[in-house]
Amino acid sequence: MWAALWLLCAGAWLLSARATTELTVNAIEKFHFKSWMTQHQKTYSSVEYNYRLKTFANNWRKIHAHNQRNHTFKMGLNQFSDMTFAEIKRKYLWSEPQNCSATKGNYLRGTGPLPPSMDWRKKGNFVSAVKNQGSCGSCWTFSTTGALESAVAIASGKMLSLAEQQLVDCAQNFNNHGCEGGLPSQAFEYILYNKGIMGEDTYPYRGKDGHCKFDPQKAIAFVKDVANITLNDEKAMVEAVALYNPVSFAFEVTDDFMLYQKGIYSSTSCHKTPDKVNHAVLAVGYGEKDGIPYWIVKNSWGTNWGDKGYFLIERGKNMCGLAACASYPIPQV
Repeated sequence: MWAALWLLCAGAWLLSARATTELTVNAIEKFHFKSWMTQHQKTYSSVEYNYRLKTFANNWRKIHAHNQRNHTFKMGLNQFSDMTFAEIKRKYLWSEPQNCSATKGNYLRGTGPLPPSMDWRKKGNFVSAVKNQGSCGSCWTFSTTGALESAVAIASGKMLSLAEQQLVDCAQNFNNHGCEGGLPSQAFEYILYNKGIMGEDTYPYRGKDGHCKFDPQKAIAFVKDVANITLNDEKAMVEAVALYNPVSFAFEVTDDFMLYQKGIYSSTSCHKTPDKVNHAVLAVGYGEKDGIPYWIVKNSWGTNWGDKGYFLIERGKNMCGLAACASYPIPQV
């Protein structure tokens, strides 16, 4: 069985490698690849080196072709630049549909005027630092803890660092799947009914599935209720971020997003249906630039990705399904 599985994986890798064998890499691309390797502390076997070099060169050309056209965002090199999108999907994104349309909306939208822009990072110590999920597809846990950390800070003035690993290990009964994916709305429900979540210091992140080690005596944050935004009601998301709290949401990542560097991300290749979402993030604000409204979003791929770990994405069009399953927690403080 294991031999067959190894052969299957090896075959898939060889097929990917053959897809890039015809690419001729020039001296400038080789120079930048070696510089990139040094920056990211990468080493390869002699066989893998040529494959990674050609993959990098392909991404390099994609970046330059994109940046020469009239797009609202720029691409750039990052930690994913030696990988194909197929590899990235297997390693960093959700591997199965999350059915976020099952989220029942209970958020009641008001009618009052809202500020034209909002950024919780500028309001005080209300947004925790950008973290890195690693190769575990646990973005949903970072979106969850980020929203709850903000909610507690807004309500009490105290910033906490909460345990993503507890959610990876313990929240399966709430239709979450550890490194295989999950939804913040369901994770908030888990914390509510579990009666708390521990801190990062007592339940450190390991970036892989493990056995649940929750200790109720060490819980430091609690959820009183969960506000689920009505399916596709992006205006309600704006109101929630403007008046109450940063909002967790999921959307579909496609290949051009992985190399995002700055600007307002927009895509014509992604879907807008809730069954296609594969990544969860945290909206910490919104604004408008050159007539294009946008969300300010905190990611979980470290500060070397995007704009110091953040990105902007076009607002008002349910871009890539971002309004399909948005939610935020109401803390018990």
